[in-house]
Amino acid sequence: MKTNNIKSAGKMLSVLECFSTVDRRLSLADVARRTKLPRSTAHRLILTLKEIGFLEQDHSRDEYRLGIKLFELGSIVLANMDVHRVAKPYVDALSTLSRETVHLCVFDGMKMVFIERGAGGRSGPNNATTTMEASPCHCTGVGKATLAFQSDLVIDRVLGMGLPAYTRNTLTDPDRLREDLASIRQRGYAIDDGEIDIGVRCVAAPIRNTSGHVFAAVSVSGPATRMTHERVQSLAPVVMSHAESISLQLGYSNGDGAAAPAPNAPIT
Repeated sequence: MKTNNIKSAGKMLSVLECFSTVDRRLSLADVARRTKLPRSTAHRLILTLKEIGFLEQDHSRDEYRLGIKLFELGSIVLANMDVHRVAKPYVDALSTLSRETVHLCVFDGMKMVFIERGAGGRSGPNNATTTMEASPCHCTGVGKATLAFQSDLVIDRVLGMGLPAYTRNTLTDPDRLREDLASIRQRGYAIDDGEIDIGVRCVAAPIRNTSGHVFAAVSVSGPATRMTHERVQSLAPVVMSHAESISLQLGYSNGDGAAAPAPNAPIT
């Protein structure tokens, strides 16, 4: 009975994972094809998920979309995440200081998941918008800043999933990516030079938990016309300082006994 329950839960999860920010609505045929489940099984799972509020049906198109119940549960998870609670004022401060977009992401073992975004444009900082979107590790600043400090086993697993090219600047050769990760470990920050979006440049730094393990990262990104190579170099220590402050607030000890500065304190 326990094994059957686990299998059923796994099948339900496979149905939910068919949806994304790109594929927001799917038909029964779409779900059955993506999960490789019999149509009757997919239909039964969809009805169950619909009944508990995890899926909603668009009767006009005979399609399904993720339900509001998942958003409610996700909001609870987000509110209970220490890194989200602790990091938010630092994300806002970094957005104000840089006047660019700031991303806070956590590593789920395969990709980076956005949990906070601070939008600070030239017209001034706007309200931060929280998302739960995912992004690849091999071509984003936050992804490389986190991946660089993982074990060889984890790095091998991520690279083994493939390195698809998003732009002409994406590092798709495993050896070149490993060289980049080694450089990141040495200097303490990562750069995304138009590797996922042409014309966008980003600088990111790792965030550590109480045991010193890198599990998240924070970044500043903007148009390459503003985020010149010189500006990236000047922003790098600011991003690293904010990342370290978040780490210290989470209980990480860097060995010098320093306390995390307030998020609005000047960065020296």
